[in-house]
Amino acid sequence: MLLKHVRDGDLELITSPALLAELANVLRRARFETILARTGTPLELLLAGVRQLGKIVDPPPLLRPVCRDPDDDKVLALALAVSADLIISGDDDLLVLANFEGIPILTPAQATTLLGVT
Repeated sequence: MLLKHVRDGDLELITSPALLAELANVLRRARFETILARTGTPLELLLAGVRQLGKIVDPPPLLRPVCRDPDDDKVLALALAVSADLIISGDDDLLVLANFEGIPILTPAQATTLLGVT
């Protein structure tokens, strides 16, 4: 749902080199390799699509750790650097924060409801 609105230009997807690398690592896990194989989608094509859809920004790191999972500070640093309106994530280590520097952290379902997109 949300990706359709990114494709249509209604929402802006912002990512970073570090987050793209993490996405590539996650998608190489057996569970996702099976899904990609079933759909006939090559990993590199999927990653190229994300790079094409999103604006890529390389933010400076946070001055101090925030998340209980330090790897997730990359998401917060990016959101802060671009003054994001919100962070959409399924990661419990981010969601437990609820917001960061006034930026709401929502699940995809919560974001869909808040933004009124279908």
